[in-house]
Amino acid sequence: MTVQRFKAWLRSQGKTIRQWAEENGFPPSAVYRVLNGLDKANFGRAHDIAVAIGLKAAEPEALAA
Repeated sequence: MTVQRFKAWLRSQGKTIRQWAEENGFPPSAVYRVLNGLDKANFGRAHDIAVAIGLKAAEPEALAA
């Protein structure tokens, strides 16, 4: 999913980014940072947000060596 598609989906649901963030347990400011490209979302909370939105696929668990 792209940022534009996510925003269009939210509009079709009648929700704001803030509402989605709060429903999914994320700080709205962190969600805005991911959507606006300020956070690369490679790890941590930003990555969790990107996965929840569908911008990134969930990383498989690291294989034990």
